[in-house]
Amino acid sequence: MATILYAEDDDAMRKFFEKALEKAGHQVISCSDGERALRALKFADGAFDMLLTDIMMPGLDGIELAKQAEVLSPGIKIMFITGFAAVAMSDAKASETTVLSKPVHLRQLVAEVDRLIAA
Repeated sequence: MATILYAEDDDAMRKFFEKALEKAGHQVISCSDGERALRALKFADGAFDMLLTDIMMPGLDGIELAKQAEVLSPGIKIMFITGFAAVAMSDAKASETTVLSKPVHLRQLVAEVDRLIAA
């Protein structure tokens, strides 16, 4: 299975999705904001298969995090999850990437993660 870096500022949602992804067999490192996730990317030296990130976060948002992830870890798979899908779709980067809208069912999240990892 995949090693996933998950950035989400909502504590309850982050813990809920983290447990679901781990139950599906993935290793998940979760961070409460974009800055922490960026530090994890720099420290991991390419160890992550996927970045799952909220788009709207204080400080470093998910779109900027994804841009930096592609530089630090070429080939990393990126998926956005957000309550603001209309905003996400207006950004060129997000429109080329899988974007899940909150609320999202756990089965849908796991299925989309597995699909993207397999691609």
